[in-house]
Amino acid sequence: MTKATPSAIATNLDIINARVPGYQGLQMLLINQQGIIEHILTMGTVLKRFPSKDLQVLDVAGDWISLGGVDLQINGALGLAFPELQADNAHLLPKIAQFLGNMGVDGFLPTLVTTSVENIQRSLSIIADYNSSPLLEREGLGVRLNAQILGVHLEGPFLNSQKRGAHPAEYLLPLTIEQVKRVLGDYAQIVKVITLAPELDPTDEVIPYLRSLGITVSLGHSQATVAQAQHAFELGATMVTHAFNAMPPLHHREPGLLGAAITHPGVMCGFIADGQHVAPTMLQILLRATKGLFLVSDALAPLGLPDGVYPWDIRQIEVKNGTARLADGTLSGTTLPLLVGVQNLVKWGICDVETAILLATDAPRKAIALSGIAPHQPANLLRWHWNESTKELNWVRL
Repeated sequence: MTKATPSAIATNLDIINARVPGYQGLQMLLINQQGIIEHILTMGTVLKRFPSKDLQVLDVAGDWISLGGVDLQINGALGLAFPELQADNAHLLPKIAQFLGNMGVDGFLPTLVTTSVENIQRSLSIIADYNSSPLLEREGLGVRLNAQILGVHLEGPFLNSQKRGAHPAEYLLPLTIEQVKRVLGDYAQIVKVITLAPELDPTDEVIPYLRSLGITVSLGHSQATVAQAQHAFELGATMVTHAFNAMPPLHHREPGLLGAAITHPGVMCGFIADGQHVAPTMLQILLRATKGLFLVSDALAPLGLPDGVYPWDIRQIEVKNGTARLADGTLSGTTLPLLVGVQNLVKWGICDVETAILLATDAPRKAIALSGIAPHQPANLLRWHWNESTKELNWVRL
């Protein structure tokens, strides 16, 4: 992985001979004095620009240019688990935002796994306060280079106990509107995504209620049959949490939740590309089966720390080579940054460079109704270089 030392985009910059994911041929990107993309144009297009002594031209010689990544499922970093946020560790949030920015991430959803309602409420309160504070007051960190908190992902507590994985059983709750209101409290406006098991709601009321609040519903940690999943998608669910993991496997007579997701238009599936959660061959099958995919890291609190044994709620996890497991061997997450997944997909020969970049940059934005790279956006850009001789894909912040 390339670790970049980011620097601000120069004013009045023309980036030329760039490959831009989703665009055909070589492009030039015109960036104005405010650091905003003015145009993305095919090379050779005639465009009259006002002369400026500050104009700089960067020829990237066929390298890829993209927005930074967006991580819709990240449980913590630098030793902090987001469900354990409290007054004495809230100062780590801006440090995590800076760290993730340096790891090529533009935005993320702090993910709160199943815990007590009190812990959820406290974490939501601290994140809401952080997001409402002026950017320039966050320890003076470079605003553009920090990853932005785009909302919160609640991964639970409305999960099927048979597919809870590493989520503690004692904090699982029944899926009712009353319990949803209890968990959200006064912070529904900051919750962007909620993962739930749809088969737990026989009333069919919860998903429409969450959608009415503007919350994206993701299905996961579930035993849903194909019929139950299809019904949930008809009710308004549009995502699936870590495809293949914590759900029944694809079966030729009962395709289950994942089969329903792959065949339903408009549904997008997150997946982890660490080589442990899902075998590369199965990822190749998934990528051939559907275009409705996006990468997540599912990274835990030790992200950014060395391998070792770390606390995880009242339990411990052991991290080896970026994979985290409980003492009984239960897979609980990774400590690999999001963009390592991009590099893995290319290294394993699962997809081409363009597709891999899109899976971490444009696709997760699409999943939460944000735009991919286009004019009028801030030029928070990554430059990707494919080394044909070494078969390595590296990136650097521009």
